[in-house]
Amino acid sequence: MKKISILTCALLLGTSTLFAADTIDEAFKSGTVSGDITVHTVKYDNEGVADSGFTAGTVGLAYETGTFNGLSAKMAFRANHEFSEVEEDDYEGSFAHDALMTEAYLKYANESFSLTAGRQAIDLEWLGDYNEAVVAAITVVPDTTIVLGYTDRQAASDEDESSDFTELTEDGAYVLDVKYNGIESLEINPYAYTAPDAVDFYGLKTSFSTDMFSAVAHYAGSSVDSAMKDATTDDGNILNLEVGASIEDFSAALGYIKTDKDYGVGLMDTYGDNINLMDSGNQIYAADAKTIYASLGYEIAGVGLGALYSDTEYGADEFDEKELNITVSYSFTDSLSVGLLYADIDADSDDADSNDSTYGSLTLSYTF
Repeated sequence: MKKISILTCALLLGTSTLFAADTIDEAFKSGTVSGDITVHTVKYDNEGVADSGFTAGTVGLAYETGTFNGLSAKMAFRANHEFSEVEEDDYEGSFAHDALMTEAYLKYANESFSLTAGRQAIDLEWLGDYNEAVVAAITVVPDTTIVLGYTDRQAASDEDESSDFTELTEDGAYVLDVKYNGIESLEINPYAYTAPDAVDFYGLKTSFSTDMFSAVAHYAGSSVDSAMKDATTDDGNILNLEVGASIEDFSAALGYIKTDKDYGVGLMDTYGDNINLMDSGNQIYAADAKTIYASLGYEIAGVGLGALYSDTEYGADEFDEKELNITVSYSFTDSLSVGLLYADIDADSDDADSNDSTYGSLTLSYTF
């Protein structure tokens, strides 16, 4: 799922008043239209269960007004169409609807504050996709962005999946996310989430980045409400360490992820996640999961090549699952691009709930 950072949006909003319209009519007339036309096809070769896959076309269309007295609005839609499927209901298994209004919000912004209310795209550490939410981004503190948000319902809509807006909890979920960049090359990101009567979680992510070197240290823990606890669900935690390097068109990274011995991440991945980089990563958040992963990236003659590999040992029985992702991307023009993915999952044969699988996908997209 492609996501748009609300922090980035907030900063853009803060500068958009420089190009403000003088009247409401001018704000609407100076608005912008954007969108994409995308075809996505995927085929799964599954061991022990039936093969699956589909080919689907999706169209996204968005309109955003100009800014008048700091106010603006946006509406966006995505429609899907099935072209083919390997087995009956493969398409319906990924797409819950044929069309969805993904964004519909009003926003106010000035140089130090923005407020967005309505359906919007969110990309935070443990909150993603489209949300019916109210989000404030405050930049009045030097070198600091403070995000305060409340979300009530959530949906997914992209070239390979869709889901309807559904209630997160009876009382929704709240988030506080702080990013401090006052130290050169260093970002410190403490955060806290609470979904009343479900789960609270908190974390600290520290990122160091230069032109050639990067490093991440990230820890998060959860407190699960007593009503949600059972034999497999309770308080959890996760640790992620990563180092990376880049030289011209080449990049590489090596990382380690570890979860709580008994309960994994303890419901933290319910509303979204960003630690798991694999296309599937089925066991990375499982109980007592220890994952080593590595990535390589290279660009040559406009072709982007990528490889991502993970090895996860998980559970009291020390099952093991390995996954390899190979990606190729190329832009024919500024608007027309293609992406290829090959994935191979080598599951532990002793785990009755896990199966080997290989799959490939192709995505052709024209944006405007």
